[in-house]
Amino acid sequence: MKVMVVGGGGREHAIIKKLRESDKIDEIFALPGNGGIAADAVCVPIGAKDIAGIVNFAKDNNIDYAVVAPDDPLVLGAVDELTRAGVPCFGPDKKAAIIEGSKVFSKNLMKKYGIPTAEYSVFSDPAAALEYVETCPVPTVIKADGLALGKGVIIAQTRDEAREAIKSIMQDRVFGDSGSNIVIEEFLTGPEVSVLSFTDGKTLVPMVSSMDHKRAGDGDTGLNTGGMGTVAPNPYYTSEIADICMKTIFLPTIEAMRKEGRAFKGCLYFGLMLTPDGPKVIEYNCRFGDPETQVVLPLLKSDLFEIMQAVTEERLSEVNVEFSDGYACCVVAASEGYPSSYKTGYEIEMSDGVADSVYVAGAKTENGRLLTSGGRVLGVTATAESLPLAIDAAYEKVKKVKFENMYYRKDIGRRALLALKEK
Repeated sequence: MKVMVVGGGGREHAIIKKLRESDKIDEIFALPGNGGIAADAVCVPIGAKDIAGIVNFAKDNNIDYAVVAPDDPLVLGAVDELTRAGVPCFGPDKKAAIIEGSKVFSKNLMKKYGIPTAEYSVFSDPAAALEYVETCPVPTVIKADGLALGKGVIIAQTRDEAREAIKSIMQDRVFGDSGSNIVIEEFLTGPEVSVLSFTDGKTLVPMVSSMDHKRAGDGDTGLNTGGMGTVAPNPYYTSEIADICMKTIFLPTIEAMRKEGRAFKGCLYFGLMLTPDGPKVIEYNCRFGDPETQVVLPLLKSDLFEIMQAVTEERLSEVNVEFSDGYACCVVAASEGYPSSYKTGYEIEMSDGVADSVYVAGAKTENGRLLTSGGRVLGVTATAESLPLAIDAAYEKVKKVKFENMYYRKDIGRRALLALKEK
């Protein structure tokens, strides 16, 4: 079969590597892919938001199945258009993708159906929002309603920071129209957990939990990034907590979406906080997380393509979804200065045997050379039977990758190791 994966980052590279293990697939295309993905798929220079171009390519090349991975094309309705053209897809349609596309929608959904989340208020008028933050508890969390490249959430430690956040989002429009409405919500405390799940709108199968590391610097210092590394499973996410989440969050969410006429089919991402009052939802994503995918999929023992087809055909309950009992660690190598200013165009060198463990996010090929082209350049993942071994192995592999101005955190997994000791 011919399969097309829409997107061009490390998440897509991880999906493509796992799909290549399926004996049902003959050829994989990546739209647009990147220089590193080109080693595992045929890259086609069509942007992930070029819905018409994506659909035309699928029809012209007799694509049998499409995986739409990033949030933007999902929210724009790529699955709707591909399905209309007769191409089966993995991913939610536009009506269901709103669960990530609008934070106002998702917060109101949780409130309506009693799904635990932070207390919140919604504002479309900057003056009303500014008045509210004069009396609300601080710290407080301010979120742009729409998509903002994962950067539309500001934790305001003081009222001055809250005022500045409102001004930048609603008046200066730093996130464009995504800031037309904002959510101001209660600041929650506790360990964070990411749980990806397969769902066909009726059945939900959680994947292995993971722990992301968002800050740029060691010790969780510096600016927020798209993610500097991950480990899986997350030691804070016990079987008892998993049972609670299934009963109070996961199943109620897919049931709520179905009742709203927005049945969700694809990968539903739950960003959770384990508060003193129990697990609560911080955010939903309508797709695989990045870089969580880079540690979750290497632990998947079942055929990913078979699972995806079962999701599309609403027969997930008939498929065995099995993960290994091991651990995984992904260390992201970035361009020094990321997420602010950084230089690109440096050659990436890898020692023999390490490429299979590398998921490339920001790279291009020129004259046969692989060059950096982004802030987050690549992720290096290792699996092992214990978390300490997985972390050590990942860092050993990182040493086998080199490019000028390469930067990575030296403490990925440290919090997870401390959590294991506390048990």
